[in-house]
Amino acid sequence: MHTHRHYEEQEEWGCGNWMEYTFVVIVSCILLLGSVGLTIFWVMSYRGGFGWRDANNPEKQFNLHPVLMVAGFITFSGFSILLYRICRCCRRIYIKLLHTVFHALAIPCVAIGFIAVLEYHKYRNIPNFYSLHSWLGFVTMGLFAIQFVVGFFSFLILLCCQNATSAFRASLVPIHASFGLTTFMLAIATCLTGLTEKVFTIPGLEYSKLPHEGIVVNTFAMVLVALGILVSYAVRSPVLRVDTKVYVTERL
Repeated sequence: MHTHRHYEEQEEWGCGNWMEYTFVVIVSCILLLGSVGLTIFWVMSYRGGFGWRDANNPEKQFNLHPVLMVAGFITFSGFSILLYRICRCCRRIYIKLLHTVFHALAIPCVAIGFIAVLEYHKYRNIPNFYSLHSWLGFVTMGLFAIQFVVGFFSFLILLCCQNATSAFRASLVPIHASFGLTTFMLAIATCLTGLTEKVFTIPGLEYSKLPHEGIVVNTFAMVLVALGILVSYAVRSPVLRVDTKVYVTERL
């Protein structure tokens, strides 16, 4: 027997609420796509493009690292978080599946990006895990892995016996959401420290004179900061919560 549940509006949305929702969602989506777009532009225009195990130019393999890490930890993970604000009229199970898919897409990006930088360090005889950037990246990857495993098990696998596990899953929601946002913020911090480390070690780049490449890198950094603000606001703002503002009908 199927029952229906309605999340009822506590109050009608006005023009200001819709403007706020539209601004946060649209600008966040543009910035999420723009972050990986700016990374690709930077690498293609100033760092020589991409390669894999190119002995003549190992820098091309390193270039895969920032692009794939940004794609995985920022773009895919960011969209995965925002799904709970974008998909306002979908059944919750569909949102959970899409949430999992976007996080799953991030996994190969992060794995290949990590391998790329390890092999680059080996070729250049650079020690691993000595910098603040690498330490933050290690913590971010660890939290991301834990979040994915716990989320997949708790919110998808346990749905097979949803009545018996509903209280347990409900207790995990705020924890999962908090650590998910924390992981995203750590990813932004890792990107910012990585950018700073890179621009100060590029031979011949007079960063203090703010060349064109420096402007691109700084713009990319500001995009990351804006994403941290907007995504955090979208997740925490009570106005944008789906379950209190929009009628949703779902089969239990």
